[in-house]
Amino acid sequence: MEHRVWKMDGASRRQFLKSLAALGAATILPSGGLMAQTPSPGSAKPNRIDVHHHIMPAFYLTRERERIFSGIDIEPSILESWTPAKSIQEMDKYGVSTSIASIPLPGVWFGDVAYARSLTRSFNEYLAQMVKDHPGRFGMFAALPLPDPEGSLKEIEYALDVLHADGIGLLTSYEDKWPGEAAYAPVFEELNRRKAVVYFHPATPACCRNLIPGVPAIITEVIFDTARAITSLLVNGVFARFPDIRFIFSHAGGAMTVLGNRTTAFFGRHKELAERAAPRGVPYELKKLHYEVANSVNPSSMAALMNMAPTSQVLFGSDFPYVPLGVTATGLDNFSLSAGDKQAINRDNALRLFPRLKAG
Repeated sequence: MEHRVWKMDGASRRQFLKSLAALGAATILPSGGLMAQTPSPGSAKPNRIDVHHHIMPAFYLTRERERIFSGIDIEPSILESWTPAKSIQEMDKYGVSTSIASIPLPGVWFGDVAYARSLTRSFNEYLAQMVKDHPGRFGMFAALPLPDPEGSLKEIEYALDVLHADGIGLLTSYEDKWPGEAAYAPVFEELNRRKAVVYFHPATPACCRNLIPGVPAIITEVIFDTARAITSLLVNGVFARFPDIRFIFSHAGGAMTVLGNRTTAFFGRHKELAERAAPRGVPYELKKLHYEVANSVNPSSMAALMNMAPTSQVLFGSDFPYVPLGVTATGLDNFSLSAGDKQAINRDNALRLFPRLKAG
């Protein structure tokens, strides 16, 4: 038997629940299979901080074109035509002051250590130059070749000390290995020492591609892989052992919002595991994490997320250019949350993670 362990409380939660019926008409985009609502320009004054914003440099598209377009459902010209100016144009239209940019799928790791280190360095230096060229408009989550711990530790030092990255961007899995693997512990130990922000973007693991003919893995697997990554970090005690890392997970926590109680029950049946990996309890660890809401501002996703974590842990994200920035921006503008909660999600919660942006 499983027990409900999270409850909404406070006036904002009551107001939130009243909004669900009114917002039950979230639609599906026929061409892309993504949750969407009719975009309309947001606030004229740039205010939002977008923590899920991809870039597509020409060199990366040229090197990894086949992998980039494998398993996704998007018109190629959307990625081929990306430029920093197009990001800024979309940001201005929907009131985004700063986007913390990160590498898209498939990332940098394809089994070759030397190639991964070179590609990682090239991408991070591109990001840093873009931040420099557009003061105040971009931040950066530096990529790491995580299956190469030695290379990752070197890149952490370079990215944070030389390039002044705002945080580190990782994928939820690499070659069917999830981030709680013991081999990755030195990387998380160093990130904890630095009190780093670590943003996880979902991957599509090799184990689970092409499971349903005609359905791209990006439609379902990214949501489940986020849950796998969180579970891996939980059962291996990463959250408990490295409490100073500020973690961000994509798409409102993916499937973890509905698997949290099952995970809690599993820990409850295995006391030794619970004492070792989550001595303060699974709900405590899940409530500490941060969750961005790209493509997730709909009644079911928001209800699940806000029952699992407090509003203070919710961030704005867009998944641009894979999803039009207006999908999440307009969805949040029209959602019946208090003005204070919207301000927290749009900006204030992110400022705690990235205080340098307060001057913007």
